[in-house]
Amino acid sequence: MEKYGQYRDKGSGVAPFFPIAPPASSPLLLPCYLFLCCLRIPLLAFAWIVWLVLIQWLPAGGALRKANQWCLLGIPGVWWIDLQVDGVRRGSLAQTPRGKLPYPGAIIASNWTSPLDVLYLAAIFDPIFTKSQPGSKLVRPITQESALAACFNLTNPLSLTTSQPLATLATLTAQNPSRIIVVFPEATTSNGRGVLKLTPSLTSAASTTKVFPVSLRYAPADVVTPIPGWLEALRFIWRLNSAGTHCIRVRIGAAMTMAPLPTYAGGGNGSGENDSASPARTTSASARQAAAAAADRASGKKRNSFESNFFDTLQASPAPKVAGGGESSDDDADHLVMTEPERRRLDAVADDLARLGRVKRVGLGVAEKARFVEAWAKRANSRK
Repeated sequence: MEKYGQYRDKGSGVAPFFPIAPPASSPLLLPCYLFLCCLRIPLLAFAWIVWLVLIQWLPAGGALRKANQWCLLGIPGVWWIDLQVDGVRRGSLAQTPRGKLPYPGAIIASNWTSPLDVLYLAAIFDPIFTKSQPGSKLVRPITQESALAACFNLTNPLSLTTSQPLATLATLTAQNPSRIIVVFPEATTSNGRGVLKLTPSLTSAASTTKVFPVSLRYAPADVVTPIPGWLEALRFIWRLNSAGTHCIRVRIGAAMTMAPLPTYAGGGNGSGENDSASPARTTSASARQAAAAAADRASGKKRNSFESNFFDTLQASPAPKVAGGGESSDDDADHLVMTEPERRRLDAVADDLARLGRVKRVGLGVAEKARFVEAWAKRANSRK
């Protein structure tokens, strides 16, 4: 595995793209595993056909839709759900006040590790799924079938219509006030051992829309799908249906908004629910230095080394243009450029996802995942 050292996070050593091996078991249990697969796969296929032919066309939020989704979870043995909500004591979920759990008009920002993420969120919330675009604030609304296929980086083979156009989260929530929107801000699957770099898709939400961080983890953990492809899809079906039972560990964080965080003179930033109660006092020292450097450049005045340094000029320099050549429109630039307040809010969501999942944030994202998959495929081909 040394040749894949570059795909580990340099700070923590976490490798978020490696598949997780199944737990050790005796070869004597293989007949039992085969029996479970032969029993479950036909039932699972029947429940899925019922969904495709009939149930998916029913109005959202109906009892039959949720019952079908629970069948898709229960048949493979996903029977145990360990649910905790920030600010709610164990055993008192029935008395959870409104606002602690996702509700229509809100957004769920979930980590992305397995197709079970999609099935569980569909069974509980019956939401609208979206696909984040790397480096863009826009998202693409997708069906549940397309969301399952995207877990393996596959195109939905059952799709009969063209893909929906890209849109902002603010537009989607305004058009669907009675539905919950699910966003996978990492834009690609991982093995759940770290939170990848988030795309800026969440920053397109309205400043008043509540965003709920949700962390999903599994036991056993071999049902994660960090490697794409049809072969991995078949392995997932085998591991899902051959195991006795599966447990989902669900953690729902406190709601937050994408309104800009206040900035303090000492460099500290408010976070969470107390952001609105903490007034902004002054801009940060780095922002003042950048503004002063920009003013000096406009006036032609040159500052000496005691008043500025090389890093000030880097900070004050304009953002680079998007690769690809040509001039882009203002609207396109708005969907590509992320401001510092938006970056702080995105960091707050990533921090919450890491805290809820008891993992660390890593400095790897979609680009590193693509290079890892390419190297992994070359390794697999060399073994043949």
